[in-house]
Amino acid sequence: MTKQPIQFMRPVTVFTTFSSGEANLICSRLNAAGLHAQVAHELSALSIEGYSLGAQGIAVQVPDDEAEQARELIDNPGTPLDEPPPNP
Repeated sequence: MTKQPIQFMRPVTVFTTFSSGEANLICSRLNAAGLHAQVAHELSALSIEGYSLGAQGIAVQVPDDEAEQARELIDNPGTPLDEPPPNP
């Protein structure tokens, strides 16, 4: 049996904010939906005053194959993706 190489997904930023709380809330929501989200640049942004502006904020990132679904969840926070929209 041959070993298959480990393939890593490129992280894609799907949300950026200057608020640590907001970034962690979005990340938690994506994780609860089964996505592999992580918060990036948070420590740097909180360590040095004004750094978050220089780092262009705190980012929420997901693997590139989950980016479209993550953006859908962020853009439509009240509608779960697995439920059809209500009939008019």
